[in-house]
This record gives sequence, structure tokens and C-alpha cells, in this order.
Amino acid sequence: MCQYSCVDGLATNWHLVHLGSRAVGGAGLVMVEATAVEARGRISPGDMGIWSDAHTDALKPTAAFIKEQGAVPAIQLAHAGRKASCSAPWIHKGAQLSLNEGGWETVAPSPIPFYETDRAPSQLTVEEIKATVELFRQAARRSLEAGFEIVELHGAHGYLLNEFLSPLTNHRTDEYGGPFENRLRLLKEMAVAVRSEWPDHLPLFLRISASDWADGGWTADDSVHLAKTVKDWGIDLVDCSSGATVPHAKIPAAPGFQVPFADRVKNEAGILSGAVGLITEPHQANEIISSEKADLVLMAREFLRDPYWPLHAAKVLGVAVKLPVQYERAF
Repeated sequence: MCQYSCVDGLATNWHLVHLGSRAVGGAGLVMVEATAVEARGRISPGDMGIWSDAHTDALKPTAAFIKEQGAVPAIQLAHAGRKASCSAPWIHKGAQLSLNEGGWETVAPSPIPFYETDRAPSQLTVEEIKATVELFRQAARRSLEAGFEIVELHGAHGYLLNEFLSPLTNHRTDEYGGPFENRLRLLKEMAVAVRSEWPDHLPLFLRISASDWADGGWTADDSVHLAKTVKDWGIDLVDCSSGATVPHAKIPAAPGFQVPFADRVKNEAGILSGAVGLITEPHQANEIISSEKADLVLMAREFLRDPYWPLHAAKVLGVAVKLPVQYERAF
């Protein structure tokens, strides 16, 4: 689970995110990340899942606890595609598991492995694509029943949705491959299916890799074009990450290096955007919001380093926040 912090666009206040006609109140978002819509869509055997009603029941206490603490419970629906069947990242650096090691056969838009040494994934048939769309729809229903108030479609980092979007990984010649519009088809069908289950008053996010950082791949211009399009499918906010589609990407990682993607999506496509990636300092995060480069700052690894980051940031920025009652004596 990963905490995503949100800053109100009008002030240094961890309080309210306005999403067009949809509004979500709270001290921030807490996102359950990369929750697989089917077993073969897990990145690793240890991943979260939401492909059965048993998962719904197991996640209800999580969503309820997040609400009790004054935050908004969110969940990221995912399918790892060709990057599934891997060990945990702290075991053999997340290498693909063999079938003898408990791994499984993977699927993708095209039978191209991520690493040359990986097993080639099976190319999804049109019927299997339709079935995968249905899996996302059912996952949205279960997410709502579990008590989550934001759903995010994971279309980034070389996972299944991203594999369909990028010309580097989608070599299909049918209606799901080739021209830009065809490569968007699966995302459109998934967004429409999820929105059919997800109430209109609750937000739907989309995470993208805004650039493949590789020749011939997906570009920032493509991301702006996509962002202009997804508004019509019920997407409220585009969460702008990048890379991880192909192993040879040359990523110029530096503090805030992905913020320009969120800036372009927000200000050129006219849709709310989220900024992510090497955002670690309170003033850095606040400047992104106050200068209207993004509507939301999303953080993950910094919370692993400092779980109390929001409280420390509020103190630095001079913002009064409501503490968990158990912590009041310490502050």
C-alpha cells in the first residue's frame, strides 16, 4: 500500500480535491497500488488481487480504516501483461519466475518478451481482450463494494494497458494495433466498462507512462493527445509517470523530472493531472500545485522513508492539520 498526498490547488492545505463535478474530501489519499484483476495479471505471487468476492471482503477493513483516519481510500486496478510472473523485487531483482519456480504464462498485445531471456508472452485474442475488459469492470464493482472512493486504471510502466498504447510493444495488425486510435481502443473499452460500474460522483483516475524515453516509442505529445481524448470516457485525472515500457529506455531521473508531463497534460489537454516522481520536499510539492503545474502531487517511496511526511510537511508549510488522536500528545 502506498500513500498518495494531495494538496489543495488554492492553498497549502491537505484538505480537499475538486474534480469537476466530483469532490472528495479528506486529509489526503491512500492508494492500494497495483491490485490485479486476475491471477495471471499479478506482477509477483505476492501481489494484491481483486478478482474474487473474497478479495472484496478482505479489503473492506482497509478502506474503512483509511476513512476513519480522515483520508480517502483509493485503489489502483492493474494487469501486468508481459511483466507478470516475476519474483518480488528484493528477490533476484524481480526476475521472471520459471514455471518450475511457481511462475506462469504471461499475455500481451504481441508476443514480445520484456527481456530477451524472458518467456515470450501469448498474444491476446480479441475474445481474450473482451474478457479482460470484463475483468476490469468486475474489479471496479468489487472496489466499490469494498468501500473505495477513487479507482485508478494502471496504464503505465510497461504493464498491459501501457503495452497496448506503445508502438514498441504493440505490433498488432487488427483493430487493437497500428494507428494511434486503434492502440487506444483497449483503454477506451476499459474506461467505459469501469465507469459503467463506478458511480458518476466518484473520481476515476488514469496512470500513464507519459514517455517511453525510447526512440520510436510513446511521446509526451501522444500523452497530451490521449489526455484530451479520455475526458469523454469518464476519466477525471491523468496521473503522469513515465518509462518502464522497454528495458533500454534512457530515463533522465532527477528531482521533479516528470512534472513537465503533468504540466502539459493539465494546461494543454484541459484535464486534471497528477505529478509524480522524485518529489520529496514540502516546498517542492507545494510549488507544483501553487504554480498550477498539476492538481495533485502523488508520492510513494518518500512515504517508505518517512511515513510521517504529511505531518512534517504541514509543519514546514505552516498548515494546521488534525492529528490522529493517538499522536496528539507527541505533537
